[in-house]
Amino acid sequence: MRQLTIKKTHKKMERKLSSIRVISDIQPIEGADKIELAIVDGWKVVVAKEVGHKVGNMVVYCEIDSYLPVRDEFEFLRKSSYKKMSDGTEGFRLKTVRLRGQVSQGLILPLSLISYTNVQFEVGMDVTNLLGIVKYEPPIPAELAGKVKGLFPSFIRKTDEERIQNLTSEYDELKNHTYYVTEKLDGSSATFYIKDGEFGVCSRNLELLETEGNTFWKIARELDLENKMRSVGENFSLQGELIGESVQGNPYKIKGQSVRFFNVFDIDEQEYRPLSYFKIILDVLKLTSVPILDEKFTLPDNIDDLLLYADSKSALNPNFDREGVVVRSLDRKISFKVISNKFLLNEK
Repeated sequence: MRQLTIKKTHKKMERKLSSIRVISDIQPIEGADKIELAIVDGWKVVVAKEVGHKVGNMVVYCEIDSYLPVRDEFEFLRKSSYKKMSDGTEGFRLKTVRLRGQVSQGLILPLSLISYTNVQFEVGMDVTNLLGIVKYEPPIPAELAGKVKGLFPSFIRKTDEERIQNLTSEYDELKNHTYYVTEKLDGSSATFYIKDGEFGVCSRNLELLETEGNTFWKIARELDLENKMRSVGENFSLQGELIGESVQGNPYKIKGQSVRFFNVFDIDEQEYRPLSYFKIILDVLKLTSVPILDEKFTLPDNIDDLLLYADSKSALNPNFDREGVVVRSLDRKISFKVISNKFLLNEK
């Protein structure tokens, strides 16, 4: 779930990979005659001048990580964006790129692309399914895939905070709060839970059976998570990032694998526990958190400065550009992520 609780909602929702937005500004790109910079919310996208985008126009905006289907209207992306997913599906993946020195994130398309549907469009409307867009999922190593027990449990929230670029209208309100900041690690999301006596292990999207060679279960047993979590006597989950050998190329250069935790979720109350509780329970269970960078963080004046803050080296490996940061209020009512543009530009 994207826990945008500044809006006081706990409803599960899917990420809007493609939605109706409004162009708030058009800026020239130095030395470029055929392209310019269009801005929607906090996103900056290089567009062709010949399309004739104007400030105030409603457009279709597709976020980075969108995986567009092979269709005639998207064929212009083939040279730069063609990819195959692990299940063999062909399509076009949107990534952060740099064009004529300008960082560009996502894709802006004219509303005419879907006007044939006779749907009345409104700002913010999700058109992801209408365009056949899904989230790009890179190939998963066999030891991480495992045998599936079922879908990700409905009684736990997925870890998928909103990106700061989508929170421009809320940013002034967000600045009124104090936060703690953790490094966003480049690994594989892992969730472990205990509920009504049952212990479970999950990847990002699935619950996994215990099988020989599965890395998630191997780590759970090495850390003795089942017994440790049972000792608490509550229904809760621990969520973290699986990192190490055979995981995303092991950018942190550690031996074997480990999990660095970032969330404690109360299953009965359906809420994340605050930082103070999170630190106590990890200490009691002798588990390790993701790097906590700041416990008294206030937001800078604007989103651009916050994006610059995300650009830095990893606390786990000073030779590696960190993926970004996750910003959470101390009471865990607000959370969002800030992905480093430097990291995204180097992403394969």
